[in-house]
Amino acid sequence: MEKSLNLKTVFAAAAATLFSAATLAQEPVRIGAAVYGLQGEFMQLWSNAAQQHPAVKSGVAEVTVFDGRYDALVQDNQFDTMITRQFDAIIFVPIDADACISSVAKASAANIPVIGSNTRCNTDMLASFVGSDDVKAGEMVAEAVLSKIGNKGNVVILDGPIGQSAQVDRGAGIKNVLDKNPDVTVLEQRTANWSRAEALSLMENWLTAHQGEIDGIIAQNDEMALGAIEAITAAGLKVEDFAVAGVDGVTDALNAVKSGTMVSVLQDAEAQAQGAIDVALARAKGAEYKPMSSIWELYAGEMEWNEGKSNHYNVPWTPVTPDNVDELLSKR
Repeated sequence: MEKSLNLKTVFAAAAATLFSAATLAQEPVRIGAAVYGLQGEFMQLWSNAAQQHPAVKSGVAEVTVFDGRYDALVQDNQFDTMITRQFDAIIFVPIDADACISSVAKASAANIPVIGSNTRCNTDMLASFVGSDDVKAGEMVAEAVLSKIGNKGNVVILDGPIGQSAQVDRGAGIKNVLDKNPDVTVLEQRTANWSRAEALSLMENWLTAHQGEIDGIIAQNDEMALGAIEAITAAGLKVEDFAVAGVDGVTDALNAVKSGTMVSVLQDAEAQAQGAIDVALARAKGAEYKPMSSIWELYAGEMEWNEGKSNHYNVPWTPVTPDNVDELLSKR
């Protein structure tokens, strides 16, 4: 009888061990996504795309999005939370390219891989980065405006939040183009912090200060370009008399492109978010993980998977044109 009980105990323990292992194997990979802010449409698109990733919808992964509220300190505190809660990986979209360094260092010390997405952090401690070339974006919007005004005249520039990598890099791209066009004068350049309302206010002041002088508006994102358009309309001026360009491809900008009032360059929020999740899963689960998002097929030949081991994944830009704007709008 004692031998029989011992065998039952052994079998029960083995079964419990197997059950425990199976349960652990089925637990989702917990990914924290620290984004700089969810006020604007682009980061809302990014966040929604992250939640629609096939791995998240199927239970392979669980994503928690943290709203940084445009504050580096808030983002740093959110890193403390993710480290304490022992997330398996972190995706980081920082508000400030330098202030983010200490946050990444803390996660690295806790052996939590950090994958950058959309905006850069000036550190080599990131496991990888999935985003687009913002210098190229700056060049594209500047070229679009200068082409419309015949490479001569006066422009104003609306910057993103000072110190964020997108602001720095798009600014560098804009400067690259302006340096080659000495007949173009920059009348004003200020940050509107990605905000349509702030851009509206700045543009109202500039239209008053430079009556009849402004030919073009180079905006580092669409929201600010749209704010400038609202100011032009409110002043009783014709938007068609100005060259306006922005970045992101948000819905209102797509409609403005369709109506012929501005130019935009689409930044693929889905590819940046879902690509980062696939890379995070590869870092958490190992080389056997196969990417589940369709974005790798969409950009085959331009963005190779490489088992999720690459240091940088460059998501291409898509110029918004009359030929593709309806298709892009149909996806919203």
